[in-house]
Amino acid sequence: MIVITAPTGQIGSRLLDILLNEAPARGEELRVIVRDAGKLPDAVRARVDVVTGSHDDAEVVDRAFAGADAVFWLVPPGPQAPSLDAAYSGFTRAAAQAFTAHAVGHVVGVSALGRGTPLADRSGLVTASLAMDDLIASTGVAYRALANPTFMDNLLRQVASIRDDGVFTDTVTADRKAPTAATRDIAAAAAGLLLDRSWTGTGEVPVLGPEDLSPNDMARIMSDVLGRPVRYERQSLDDFRTALTGLGFGDALVEGYVDMMRSKDDGLDDGVQRTPQTTSPTTFRTWCDNVLKPAVQAQA
Repeated sequence: MIVITAPTGQIGSRLLDILLNEAPARGEELRVIVRDAGKLPDAVRARVDVVTGSHDDAEVVDRAFAGADAVFWLVPPGPQAPSLDAAYSGFTRAAAQAFTAHAVGHVVGVSALGRGTPLADRSGLVTASLAMDDLIASTGVAYRALANPTFMDNLLRQVASIRDDGVFTDTVTADRKAPTAATRDIAAAAAGLLLDRSWTGTGEVPVLGPEDLSPNDMARIMSDVLGRPVRYERQSLDDFRTALTGLGFGDALVEGYVDMMRSKDDGLDDGVQRTPQTTSPTTFRTWCDNVLKPAVQAQA
């Protein structure tokens, strides 16, 4: 039995698709925790066991983890969380107790790059995510944290600006090269770990994508794929803070994002060496062809 949290999100939905195709042949049953079962397609609901509720709820995870061999763990956005600890470790505490109570063997979690770097203890959301990893690891389960850089898919939030103005923004220096990963590759890494549970102990699995790119590099690739000029505009951290506040984020999350982005510009994501094991396959050009371009055209 594999339990999947956040099955309607960017990563969870792709993971669920992979597992629906591969798990039955391996004798694995699937269970999902979802707040609104109506967001799952009918064909999916017919093939999985559904536990309705939030996975920070002790009663919900107690039901969901009964008989579970493995869990995919992802903390959803909590814009109004009173603190970063509440947003990550606080959200996870009931699940951590349930891992122990139900003798769950393996957990795969979505986390971030940065562990072991000089910036790890002052990087906002990343620091909180690493603390959450430590909490899960302390339960004694076999745990793998997917250590991720910025997602390529985050650019989908800027489709209108890319389409209408030929502009995308971020807060990092225009020529700073850094890894970036497609959520499809993160989901594939999670699926591999959940289906082959021969691993033990705790550790990280970096998902770095195939290349380091700067915002200027990304602008050139987007321009080529979309057949129109796209340029990068750097946003100040103050403007970024104001934008997040305008979107309804509370103070704790706003400052957590700002601290994370400051650290990314200072090299937070540079601490893991690129190897065949840490490299994931989807290039930014391929992602633009397969994901960004159709999204831009759909909104044209």
